[in-house]
Amino acid sequence: MKKIYFLVLPFVLLGCKSNPSATTDKASKSDSKPVEIVYKVEESEVSDFLKYLSSDELEGRETGTRGIEKAAVFLEDFLKKNNVKPYFKTYRDTLTNFKAPAFNIVGVIEGTDPELKKEFVVLSAHYDHIGLLKDKQGDLINNGANDDASGVTAVAQMAKYFTQTKSNKRSILVVFFAGEEKGLLGSKSLVQKLKKQDFNLYAQLNIEMIGVPMKRDYLAYITGFDKSNMAEKINQYTGKNTIGFLPKEAEYKLFYRSDNYSFYEAFKKPCQSISTFDFENFEFYHHVSDEFKVMDIPHMTSFIQEFLPAITQISTSPTEEITMK
Repeated sequence: MKKIYFLVLPFVLLGCKSNPSATTDKASKSDSKPVEIVYKVEESEVSDFLKYLSSDELEGRETGTRGIEKAAVFLEDFLKKNNVKPYFKTYRDTLTNFKAPAFNIVGVIEGTDPELKKEFVVLSAHYDHIGLLKDKQGDLINNGANDDASGVTAVAQMAKYFTQTKSNKRSILVVFFAGEEKGLLGSKSLVQKLKKQDFNLYAQLNIEMIGVPMKRDYLAYITGFDKSNMAEKINQYTGKNTIGFLPKEAEYKLFYRSDNYSFYEAFKKPCQSISTFDFENFEFYHHVSDEFKVMDIPHMTSFIQEFLPAITQISTSPTEEITMK
């Protein structure tokens, strides 16, 4: 029991038990024709990106350290190379709620439609982790490959897809959060700035821990399954059992435990996290063994590829099809 308690503690939030519209591990299905995508995600690029971001050189990417500074430079260089423009004056969005210098990395891909480009889809993941163990022998580095270098890798590849295909009619805000492990500080800081700008948010897809597959009849689960029709619409757009309902997600209130919640709280729009960590398939949560070598690169590549039709349709649909329930 002690091990299970340790595993889930960072996710637990007191509250009433969720009552999702689906009560089994089944994904919602649709007969609608999926979006066809020709673009191919390169497995080698997924591997190279994740390998560096979770390397020992970055010392576990704790917010406010030299390790996360190296990660920030790496992400800035990636966005610049792939023609993602800074959303602010630079890619760096300084956290207002953390004493040491710390930055979200924020880019924007402008939509191609004169009207729809005024609306934003946020693709996000947190690039910080928990850093170095103190006063221990042996491996001291919490590399955070699954948590959440895997999610950052997915968002980066999705951003590259949009800049190469120019298929987004809505604008895409690409966000890599710092301070998530400190209490969602990066997302809490950013949403306050966006609210002051009257930021026109349509939806947020936040990617969390997708480094290993689940043994289920769907690819991933979504947090807050019952709060919107996002799961149903993603499955419609992909034509597959891409998203299912995970009872553990509802039990442990995961909707409230990642950066999607800061956006939901501020905008009351569909803002949800997508994950393949199901409490059964990965034993190295917040552990020094959360390393590149235990990540499933073919799975990650397939995950990103399968989501391309969904994020394409979310960014191009003439009306806002994803709605709160």
